[in-house]
Amino acid sequence: MARPIIGIISNTHLINDEYEVHAGGKMNVDAVSQVCDALPVLIPADPTHVDIEDLMARCAGFVFTGGRPNVHPEEYGEDPTPAHGDFDRDRDGLALPLIRACVERGLPILGICRGFQEVNVAMGGSLYPEIRDLPGRDNHRMPPDGTIEEKFALRHAVSFSAGGVFHRVMGASEVMTNTLHGQGIKTPGDRVIVDGTAPDGTPEAIYIDGAPGFTLSVQWHPEYQAAMDPVSRPLFAAFGEAAHAWDAGEMRPALKSA
Repeated sequence: MARPIIGIISNTHLINDEYEVHAGGKMNVDAVSQVCDALPVLIPADPTHVDIEDLMARCAGFVFTGGRPNVHPEEYGEDPTPAHGDFDRDRDGLALPLIRACVERGLPILGICRGFQEVNVAMGGSLYPEIRDLPGRDNHRMPPDGTIEEKFALRHAVSFSAGGVFHRVMGASEVMTNTLHGQGIKTPGDRVIVDGTAPDGTPEAIYIDGAPGFTLSVQWHPEYQAAMDPVSRPLFAAFGEAAHAWDAGEMRPALKSA
């Protein structure tokens, strides 16, 4: 049988500082193919070229990936400042309404880093422009130099709500994760449940309360070595199961209620 299609939301990049492309990380493609057992398809992050209804008719799930540009603060009612960094309004214009439509209908979504933040903003939440500037918070950004292995190294624990969705998906109440983000959740959006936090209180794992489908999102990057990592693999496996169920005409949240 044909594998279900999982759309991977891409980012806009410049090759040689002049040639514009839509691209997605190989890590995300590997995770979807190897762990979800699905067909990974890169989705151009531009609403002038792709239609949400067309996407939802063809895909059994979506991965909202990380990316250097941040969600524009106007999307949550704030003015941009230099601390907010770079933006990609085309991705905002596609990702935010697509998230809302998927949540409403139960189509599985997995948010990663920027995607995690997009889910919160799509549901009416807001973001801090720079976590490390907040009193009592740690620097969650990746090391500016070093190898890929050093940048994606495990750097802090994430604690989950006892008996919560992430606890049950992971089979553990606490895991170690990498951290490569500057921004973070300020105010959770409507029905956004913070189910996991870093030691400094930064939200790291969320889902949408009452959503009929899979809506788990994480602030870290589980796509790194997803097939081998004991934290990443169960997350992508659960997402893949939900996508397979959707493709078969069923609807499945992350886990049934305890």
